[in-house]
Amino acid sequence: MNTDNLNADQQNQLLFMMLIQQHQQIAMMGMGKLKNPATDAIERDLSSAKYAIDTLNALDAYTADNLPKELKGYLDQTLTNLRLNYADEVKKGDESKDPGNEKEED
Repeated sequence: MNTDNLNADQQNQLLFMMLIQQHQQIAMMGMGKLKNPATDAIERDLSSAKYAIDTLNALDAYTADNLPKELKGYLDQTLTNLRLNYADEVKKGDESKDPGNEKEED
């Protein structure tokens, strides 16, 4: 990635977006929605997903009223997506514990 043509503020915004993306990927891997690149396998670990989401929540709280509108929107959209996916995965985990909700494979 060539960042030579970006000013210091633009470079910082790009780095901030990359930080959000890193935590988004950690959360998605923890929810079993992305492969772990180290093992090339789907590994579901909801506690690591929650930790990544909580980290982004803290970042959101500490940067309140201090982000450009575009970055704030990106962070909000990412958090909303992760929260919805996390809630869905938690629900799936609960359903799998209830024998009455098991579905037969075709």
